[in-house]
Amino acid sequence: MATKIKRIGILTAGGDSPGLNAAIRGVGKAALGYYGWEIVGFRDGFRGLVENRRINLDRAALSGILTIGGTILGTSRDKPHRMVMGGKTKDMTGVIRDNLKKWGIDCLVCLGGGGTAKNALRLQRAGINVITLPKTIDNDVAMTDATFGYATALDIATDAIDRLHSTAHSHHRIIVAEVMGHRAGWLTLGAGLAGGADVILIPEIPYDVKRIADAIRQRSKRGSNFSIVAVAEGAMSRDDARIYEGAEKKLERAKTLNDKIEAKREVGELDIRHQGNTMRLAGKLEELTHLESRVTILGYVQRGGTPCAADRILATRLGTACADLINEGKFGVMVAARGDDTEPVPLDKVAGKRKSVPRGHSWLETARRLGTCLGD
Repeated sequence: MATKIKRIGILTAGGDSPGLNAAIRGVGKAALGYYGWEIVGFRDGFRGLVENRRINLDRAALSGILTIGGTILGTSRDKPHRMVMGGKTKDMTGVIRDNLKKWGIDCLVCLGGGGTAKNALRLQRAGINVITLPKTIDNDVAMTDATFGYATALDIATDAIDRLHSTAHSHHRIIVAEVMGHRAGWLTLGAGLAGGADVILIPEIPYDVKRIADAIRQRSKRGSNFSIVAVAEGAMSRDDARIYEGAEKKLERAKTLNDKIEAKREVGELDIRHQGNTMRLAGKLEELTHLESRVTILGYVQRGGTPCAADRILATRLGTACADLINEGKFGVMVAARGDDTEPVPLDKVAGKRKSVPRGHSWLETARRLGTCLGD
């Protein structure tokens, strides 16, 4: 049954991603033109809800944003239940709920990844009508076939690897290209396959540097005097992965507050220690193979610029489907991509979960058939 919606709110949270403006436009144009609602944008994520920083998204505001990268609303990583206000960390959930009621917002649309899903679930449990759309270049949001931002980042990372081939070949070097992805390897795996990388290292498969070096030496024996290594920023050696897994299990088992604080501190220290891992990997490969190694860190260039056609279409589809769900009164869900269709998925099935690359995934099997070294 259709609900009596008059005004909806929308925000972008977490890291920026190509396609955010296309999603805002998709929700907004369907809301304004098809359903006749008002739509209000909140600046800089959940903080804008607290600080009363909002903008009326009329037709003029939505015009021309389809092709623009980033987000016209701005974004932040603020959490509603743990927001720094005046130098103190406070739970602002009640303030957000009261503000939405005061402004006459019937539903809040949150564009974001896994962290945003968790924050939205908390708001739902506080009595707020909320819907999320899956955004991230990592493509690791659970329960959806795809996230907008991924296709554009994949094109950018692939283009970078393409360009590295000529310089690697010219100087007979190992080129190590670091691709984004802390906990999931979709972006590195996809770009590595599409760009013809000789070695692909992802967080899901801990690597043995000696096996990588051996694969590179075998290439040299066959007459290939260069190698391209695509490595996710979160990829780890087997030894480091064992240590990290132990720390995470310690955190899971922690029962007291002090135990949780200590376990989180240990995980944080390991994260800090992991920084610079790509540089250390390149140095080790140079030592073992006696080939010059150079590192290219793609970094934030993967999240910037004009969204590709695939991301514009996906973001627009999810945005208009979101408006349909609001009209039907289906709240507390994420709008998931299912093939060429969409599907509402309850937030409690999304929050706290991650879509990792399965060990038997067809892309991994394809890489193995090509002779690509996966480090294991």
